Amino acid sequence: MRMKCPRCPQSVGLALSVLCLLGSLGCVGSARVVSENVPKPPAGNTSDTSGASFAAEVRLRSELAALFEAPRFDHTLWGVVVRSLNSGQSLYRLNATKLVMPASNMKAVTLAATAEQLGWDYRYETQLLTRAAIEGGVLLGDLIVHSNGDPTFNRLHTDPSEVFTAWANELKRLGIRTIEGRIIGDDNAFDESDLGAGWAWDYLGYGYAAPIGTLQLYQNTVSLEIRPGDMVGDPIVVEVWPAYSGLELTVLARTVVADAPFTINLSRLPGQSSLKVSGSVPVGAQAVTQTASVPNPTEFFVRSFRAALNDNGIVVRGDAIDIDELADADHVGTPRQLLVHRSPPLTETGSVLMKVSQNLYAETFLKTLGGQTARGNTVAGREVVRAVLASWGISPDAYVQYDGSGLSRYNYVTADMLVAILTRMHRDPKHTERFKATLPMAGRDGSLAQRMKGSRAENNARAKTGSISNVRALSGYVTTLDGELLAFSIIANHFHLPQSAIDAVTDLAVERLANFTRQ
Repeated sequence: MRMKCPRCPQSVGLALSVLCLLGSLGCVGSARVVSENVPKPPAGNTSDTSGASFAAEVRLRSELAALFEAPRFDHTLWGVVVRSLNSGQSLYRLNATKLVMPASNMKAVTLAATAEQLGWDYRYETQLLTRAAIEGGVLLGDLIVHSNGDPTFNRLHTDPSEVFTAWANELKRLGIRTIEGRIIGDDNAFDESDLGAGWAWDYLGYGYAAPIGTLQLYQNTVSLEIRPGDMVGDPIVVEVWPAYSGLELTVLARTVVADAPFTINLSRLPGQSSLKVSGSVPVGAQAVTQTASVPNPTEFFVRSFRAALNDNGIVVRGDAIDIDELADADHVGTPRQLLVHRSPPLTETGSVLMKVSQNLYAETFLKTLGGQTARGNTVAGREVVRAVLASWGISPDAYVQYDGSGLSRYNYVTADMLVAILTRMHRDPKHTERFKATLPMAGRDGSLAQRMKGSRAENNARAKTGSISNVRALSGYVTTLDGELLAFSIIANHFHLPQSAIDAVTDLAVERLANFTRQ
């Protein structure tokens, strides 16, 4: 017996008719799903293959609707698009043109525009410069460190201590054993605004919200090793690494009884060096490490470099300072280059951005884009992104960009827009493989290392994750059982469920796509 629903085309058959009987999924209150997702059957003399393909698409839509339209998601706003990159056909759409917060899926937008504008071979440069002469092993003046924003002086690439040692050796090869002047950090390639646009004050003390500069060391963060005191009521113990952070710690957290929760909060106001460490640590607990942002990246860099020079046998007489402290008279004369250090190419820095979801890299890329037309700044960078997206046919009505990383809650995108970018990157030969290689792979690496293990999506799906409070996102590519390549974007906003519940449904959807067959 075939059951019918007045809102479902009869040709769709039993699968969709049964769907209409399910209270959480059916036609009642779900006309938008039907209008977006039910295709017309193939016209004319349809082969068995096309008929099977049509039926398979109907089943896929029904199963995805069963996931995203379940009653427990009544208060959740999903934006979902699945598109075949073989045919260009949309296989599933839900709120595809609704603006939703993307969290770190904004990084995919930033990287795509950066790759298009600067190319995958783009490298940052850091120079050591001077206006002074070298006499008898002495540099008779200042040593200037100038960079256009290299974010890679960290252990994700080359250990900065190794770079500083190599610089010291090169200076000694040039005959320098003593620097009579100062170590000056020239950070003027970017503007003075060092926070991402739209960032909230309550997380500025944490490493993931580190300020942006042109001289950037250890991602402009330090590690805090946190452990309990000896007795209940004692202040906790906090050790900072590396030195020269410029932070002034105020430790308010106390040691508590053994079965109490371990909670640590970091608080630092914009432009302030005081970092407040509050919370509680159970007596006898193992030490944990937390990252904290530094107040002045330039000073952190040059102070650390000065110490490294001294450690490597070059005596520095002067202080390490930010160039903003100099009087105009100190800028007289054109400096000459002593050495230049080049970062890894965008193929590598882009992989760190996407796999580790490194906010600092994203904001640096955005300011670098702005630096193509003005002094590097976020506003100019957004205009470059807008121009790139417009050239790809993406309307400015489809997104609102504040920062480059997605940490701001003022960012909005549509799932359609993200899939359009994924489609563009796939179809452009200069981007295809390089862009995909930056994405985390399910069950293997980056932010997807522990997800979708044991499924067909493992070692198959490549996608960018996104997470801020009440926002989860996953956008990327997956290959079906038939070898068909799909692009997808799945974004959840406004949910009150645990993030793990959202991730579980998202992963099930991607696993279903990996198992899709038209046979």
